Amino acid sequence: MDQATSFASFWSAQTPFVANFALQQLRLWVNSSPWFADTDNAKWFDVPAERLRQMQADYQREWYQLGLQLLSRKPFSFTDKRFASDNWSSPLFGSLASYYLLNSHYMMELLEELKIDDEKPRQRLYYLVEQAIAASAPSNFFASNPDALEALVKSNGVSLFNGMLHLASDLKEGKLRQCDSGDFQVGRDVATTPGDVVFENDLFQLIQYRPQSEKQYQRPLLIVPPSINKYYILDLRPENSLVRYALEQGHQVFLISWRNFDESCAGKTWDDFIQSAVIQAIKVTQAISGGQQLNCVGFCIGGTLLSTALAVLEAQGEKDCISSLSLLATFLDYSDTGVIDVFVDEHLVTQRERTIGGKDGPVGLFRGQDMGNTFSLLRPNELWWNYTVDKYLKGQKPRTLDMLFWNNDSTNLPGPMYCWYLRHTYLQNDLKSGELECCGVTLDLSSIKIPTYLLGTQDDHIVPWRSAYSTSKLLSGKVRFVLGASGHIAGVINPPTQNKRHYWTNEQTPVDPDIWMESAEKKPGSWWNDWFAWLTQHAGEQRPAVGQSGNSEYPILEAAPGRYVKG
Repeated sequence: MDQATSFASFWSAQTPFVANFALQQLRLWVNSSPWFADTDNAKWFDVPAERLRQMQADYQREWYQLGLQLLSRKPFSFTDKRFASDNWSSPLFGSLASYYLLNSHYMMELLEELKIDDEKPRQRLYYLVEQAIAASAPSNFFASNPDALEALVKSNGVSLFNGMLHLASDLKEGKLRQCDSGDFQVGRDVATTPGDVVFENDLFQLIQYRPQSEKQYQRPLLIVPPSINKYYILDLRPENSLVRYALEQGHQVFLISWRNFDESCAGKTWDDFIQSAVIQAIKVTQAISGGQQLNCVGFCIGGTLLSTALAVLEAQGEKDCISSLSLLATFLDYSDTGVIDVFVDEHLVTQRERTIGGKDGPVGLFRGQDMGNTFSLLRPNELWWNYTVDKYLKGQKPRTLDMLFWNNDSTNLPGPMYCWYLRHTYLQNDLKSGELECCGVTLDLSSIKIPTYLLGTQDDHIVPWRSAYSTSKLLSGKVRFVLGASGHIAGVINPPTQNKRHYWTNEQTPVDPDIWMESAEKKPGSWWNDWFAWLTQHAGEQRPAVGQSGNSEYPILEAAPGRYVKG
């Protein structure tokens, strides 16, 4: 029996005070969080003593082995990106990282042993523990980060000075900026596809893009982007612009550019967004295109707005204006909303309704920076702490990346609209009930009978792909579901020219998404090729492109990208 095993055997026979200490730490977090105030959590912590002793023995074995490695002065190595540099191989910093990873592993293993039957409290406790573990990494502290100390010495203190400037700037903005805003300018570096604003009201501008091909398909493509960010995620640089690619494939493209809402629009409702924005955009696009049917695509909450609008039009008897529907990473069934569900409960929604939603209180704005910070903390190591370390501890300039620039360019939402969305989707999942009222009619998603293309992305932490798939059972038309690789943004913005990633297709749509996946065919490259091949079937005949935007009823107001996206 080796020394580590003997050491572990000794500890397996002792009172599991180390494991009990960790268990009490979990109990303290639960008792101090308002999330668990109304839960009966006493039985959660009834972990059998034998299991605690075994965990303690396993922990002490690895602890002892790390101690031997430290004493032998053997270099440490890590696969964790936070500790990847050679500086972390030294005995001092390597042992700090190793013991941190060891403690993190066993804390999560202990969490698995808790007897939490309800899924929501379990998700919330996991979220809190993961946040605590991510925050306590030695890489996040100046004195225990050898890379930051090395930068301090090599720069004669300039790195620390720059880090404090970055911190002061971010504190002034009220958010952690992942990209230097001076590196990009809207209309110069991103959102550069030529077009014209042909309509605007206090909610949105409608952009009609100029042709990029000699012939165009008969039926226009109307894009409804998410209202929580600027539209140009779909029109970044020319080489990764979905808008430009659609134009090059011969489609007429119209796009909603949402306003960055201020106090003058604080009272706008979900009904306003449906009737005065999405439906209005449909009608203007039809008027400019000569009454043609439209192909409509919505991304994220833009897809939720678009589907609601189509259900309203069906209820109002306007059944023939849309040829096809495409929903990219979109919820319609909010049964499983992934990690976002940890934030949403009756208390939060009621509090928002009373403070900004106009229910027994004033109307106001939900600030885009608050949502941006929340989304970043959904993946704390990748979207929060790595930026704080690089910017504040090492004094590095943020990376120059178009997607990060867009991610920091968030928009405000009117309080009543935001609160309606929270209550009737994330909290109550009312959209699929067939009983929810909107714009004076009852919404029935099954009344949407047009061909529909659904895209989910494999690693999406905002719209889990199985939830995106569930839309296939809510609509009545023929549905094609495709699963893309990567996450919520990178999985959608994946142009064919880069020949990156892969996607899965299946001609069948069984009820169970996992059954769909079992027989799905994996294909290399971008899902864009599959989508445009499908879209062409619903685009009508080709005809010579018309270079003039708008018409006599809807003249050009200004050149794209327009004022709203710059606000």
